[in-house]
Amino acid sequence: MSSKQLFKKWIHEKNLDEKLKAELKDLAGDSQKLEDAFYAPLEFGTSGMRGILGPGINRMNIYTVRQATEGLARFMDEQDSETKGREIAIAYDCRHMSPEFAMEAAKTLDNHNIPSYVFESLRPTPELAFVVRYRKRLLKL
Repeated sequence: MSSKQLFKKWIHEKNLDEKLKAELKDLAGDSQKLEDAFYAPLEFGTSGMRGILGPGINRMNIYTVRQATEGLARFMDEQDSETKGREIAIAYDCRHMSPEFAMEAAKTLDNHNIPSYVFESLRPTPELAFVVRYRKRLLKL
C-alpha cells in the first residue's frame, strides 16, 4: 500500500485513538510529513523500537507496539514447549507513553496466554536484566 492509502485506512478506522486521529488530520495537509509517517513500518532494532511518537506505521504508537508484540507472541507460539511456557518481564522508563506501551504489550501477550509481569513504576534496564536472570524463565521486553 502507498503512504496515502495507509493514511486513508488509518483516518477511517472507527476505533482509532482520538488523539492520534486529531494528529492525522493535521498531517492531511502536509504531504511530506504524511509520507514520512507512513512510508515504511517502524523497525525493531537491537535496542527495541525507537522513533517519533505519532500516528502512522513509521511512528511509535500503541498500534505499532501491539504489532511488534504480536510478532513476538506468534514467534513464541511456534516454538518448543519450554519457550511457549516462558513468561515476559516488561519494564518502562520515563519517556512519553512508555507506561502505556508497556501495558499494551502485556495485553497483547495476554491474548496469547503468555504471562507477563509489568513493573509498577520506572525501572532502570539493569534491574530488568537482574529480574530476568533471577527468575530464569522470563524473557525481557
